[in-house]
Amino acid sequence: MSISFKNAFGMHPDAMVIREKRTQVLAENIANADTPGFKARDIDFQQVLANTQHRQSRAAARTHEKHFAIDSSVRKEMQYRNPDQPDTGDGNSVDIHRERNLFMQNDLAYRTSLQFLDGRITSLKKAVKGQ
Repeated sequence: MSISFKNAFGMHPDAMVIREKRTQVLAENIANADTPGFKARDIDFQQVLANTQHRQSRAAARTHEKHFAIDSSVRKEMQYRNPDQPDTGDGNSVDIHRERNLFMQNDLAYRTSLQFLDGRITSLKKAVKGQ
């Protein structure tokens, strides 16, 4: 009897890839908080996840039936964020408090998916061993 990783893990592997990329984008925003003219960017997690799952539903995207079909083309789906604060005169649109909050929320969601996958893998190991 074969195990379907898609059924076993659900959306969590895809979510972790997207969250990792979003972490990078948010970190870039934080690092450039004092860079004149820098525009804050973000990734719409729900949209990218839906697009990723839609792409994965097409069997032709994979070269082998046991390969994961994860598309990492998130950069084209990245968007500039509309600033919540007035322009300070240097053209920078980064709100450091907002970026830190989004970074922490993204980190928490990443860790949640990681814990879910860890528990699922532990369960699958027990099932394979017959425990």
